[in-house]
Amino acid sequence: MALLDNTKDVIPLSSVAELLTAKVRTLKMYEEKGLLPLKKETKKLYSIDDIQIVSFVHYLASVKKINANGIKYIIEMLNNNMDEKNRADFLDLVETKLEKLSGKEVTDVESM
Repeated sequence: MALLDNTKDVIPLSSVAELLTAKVRTLKMYEEKGLLPLKKETKKLYSIDDIQIVSFVHYLASVKKINANGIKYIIEMLNNNMDEKNRADFLDLVETKLEKLSGKEVTDVESM
């Protein structure tokens, strides 16, 4: 049985949008503002690890209403001040919290 490679870029942005129940245009806007993981290929594909970052960015923008500069700062702090294990643990914690939020209205979420 082969192990999954969570770093391999195989998921198109449209599928990421579907997984997050977000609009593709919204994710493209995040991409244009430099909030998503940088992709060099013309056919931009994302990894499972990238989806954690994309979902975190989407959460910060849509639920917490943080602007692009604030999100860039938060992502920069994660990348520069946390080692890989702590960053992964933090993103796993965020993912767990986001799973609890899925299916709730944004107004319900803001009261948490």
